[in-house]
Amino acid sequence: MTAPLKTCPLCGREIPAHLESRHHLTPKLKGGKHGPIAILHTICHGKIHSVLTESELAKNYSTIEALLEHEEIQKFVAWVKKRPIDFRDSNRRARRD
Repeated sequence: MTAPLKTCPLCGREIPAHLESRHHLTPKLKGGKHGPIAILHTICHGKIHSVLTESELAKNYSTIEALLEHEEIQKFVAWVKKRPIDFRDSNRRARRD
């Protein structure tokens, strides 16, 4: 029997096991090494880190609810919800520090 798929708390879609990504809600470099973790789609996790710096994440966006209040994340979630659960974006942006 196959284990049920986890649901991405950012986009609300099921996550295939090969596309699961662990997101430290408070970045490890900002004291979150042993803190809470959210299991996200790799594309959702990548979007978070392409939009927000580690400092911004630690200071203002250390919960899923706070992330969902960010305008660019909201636009991304509205877009990605329409994609299949195994969708991967072939375009990658450089990470911001």
